[in-house]
Amino acid sequence: MSGELKVSIGQHSDKGRKETNQDFHGALIPGQPALGLKGITVALADGISSSSVSRVAAESAIKSFLTDYYCTSDAWSVKTSAQRVIAATNSWLHAQTRRSQYAYDQDKGYVCTLSVVVVKSTTAHIFHVGDSRIYRVSGNALEQLTDDHRVIVSSEQSYLGRALGANAQIEIDYRAVPLEAGDILFMATDGVHQHVGDAFVARAIAEHPSDLDRAARAIVEQAHVNGSPDNLTAQIVRIDALPAGEANEVLGSAIELPLPPLLEARAIFDGYRIVRQIHASSRSHIYLAVDTDNEELVALKIPSIDLRGDPAYLRRFMMEEWVARRIDNAHVLKPRPQSRKRNYLYVVMEYVEGKTLAQWMIDNPRPALEAVRGIVEQVARGLRAFHRMEMLHQDLRPQNIMIDATGTARIIDFGSTRVAGVLEASPALDGSDILGTAQYTAPEYFLGEGGSARSDLFSLGVIAYQMLTGKLPYGAQVAQTRTRAQQRRLAYHSAHTIDPEVPVWIDGALEKAVQPDPMQRYEALSEFLFDLRNPKEEFLNPSPAPLLERNPLLFWQALCFLLACAVVFLAVHPIR
Repeated sequence: MSGELKVSIGQHSDKGRKETNQDFHGALIPGQPALGLKGITVALADGISSSSVSRVAAESAIKSFLTDYYCTSDAWSVKTSAQRVIAATNSWLHAQTRRSQYAYDQDKGYVCTLSVVVVKSTTAHIFHVGDSRIYRVSGNALEQLTDDHRVIVSSEQSYLGRALGANAQIEIDYRAVPLEAGDILFMATDGVHQHVGDAFVARAIAEHPSDLDRAARAIVEQAHVNGSPDNLTAQIVRIDALPAGEANEVLGSAIELPLPPLLEARAIFDGYRIVRQIHASSRSHIYLAVDTDNEELVALKIPSIDLRGDPAYLRRFMMEEWVARRIDNAHVLKPRPQSRKRNYLYVVMEYVEGKTLAQWMIDNPRPALEAVRGIVEQVARGLRAFHRMEMLHQDLRPQNIMIDATGTARIIDFGSTRVAGVLEASPALDGSDILGTAQYTAPEYFLGEGGSARSDLFSLGVIAYQMLTGKLPYGAQVAQTRTRAQQRRLAYHSAHTIDPEVPVWIDGALEKAVQPDPMQRYEALSEFLFDLRNPKEEFLNPSPAPLLERNPLLFWQALCFLLACAVVFLAVHPIR
């Protein structure tokens, strides 16, 4: 594999036997870092023949996608980014029709088909609405990768069952196709694919490997010769080289910077004057420093001495700053602007004068319920900022939360954060290691499963429980479970039993937040926060759980005893 994604693209469009060409097409190959983070886009739209303004719809759909897709968050997955852009375009086109003279006749409105391929890393992400087609060329045959959204009424009559702009809501077909170097994708409107055979398409591409525009033109001309009455558009995408799947194209050249030495007080380091060491652990070393340009206090973080030989750790270290620069939230630590060339591998963040939540709990062993609610709500707002960007924090713990002098809580460490968009570009970042701290890590991680927003909710629930009781809801047992059966046997220790001042309904909310099965937890952070302030009926008067859930062993022992009694009874009193 190459270090960078490379493709060749050929395109051609013609009005054919119609007066105007209502097809529209386009492609965009961005430079780095967008190439690694967002990929290459190729798009095709076909206006409907019954509408005189569908050309406008097709052009708007292509131009808006090629522009707006690259404006979406780098942290979002391709699927999220593309679907949101397409949905927004659909809403705009539908609104244009509603405001026009064709408000009650959508067949004459701003309507078109849309087929898009986004090539990112080693995957082709396909988005499709309508009856244009996307194929993969396989020898002399074509493998169709999309379904036609056309409803057949009879042998002579059919209509488009799904199109962009036809309705206020749009259903978009999505498919992810793994790629190999040399793969060829072929896109065509119905005016082409209904009138040119597979063998001709494959032969045209094979005959013009160095000029795919000529190959596309030959295919379009053949469709015209074969009697196509429609507009004609064809696009060809050949995968010339695939990236190695490493993080270099995502993080730029930062990971190639030399590693810094351990720093001493009063030392001048890359324009920062070191004041003192704030924190040191097996993961990193953090110093209080002064920016000599403006005399502002900053927190300067350098990689751990113990892990400097671990490439995966160094990639995660640089991801921390990348993540921080994409989240703007009062409860998430901010990075400092980089105003000069960086000569070493390190991260500079804002300095927060305060204490960690771990220290806060030591200083406040019996906090007021309202104080706990306030901190949990602030941390939840920070977590929501991560989740909106398709990021999972994965290492939420008291040591990673700072409480400043005003009582504001901030999440301060992002070294374990999972970013959907970056993992698509750099699969090597997604290892099987458990990156969080065992006492606060959701049980599903110990089964080797991927996390979700509910996993971060579990960690927040454990922290809330610990703030109120000084203990953990399952002790140290969660980290020892490696099967679902073991996790089902985990016994929740009632917070109300440990501390009778914890209301029963608060205990119920905590228990639901830290359920071993993620599907039994709250679906959203907002639900948990609501139940921490509003007594829920089922928590005020909880019905006893079935014996099978409370004590599975006792249930089966009792069942076996009853069956044994039944066997003995039948042996003594046989049925005649």
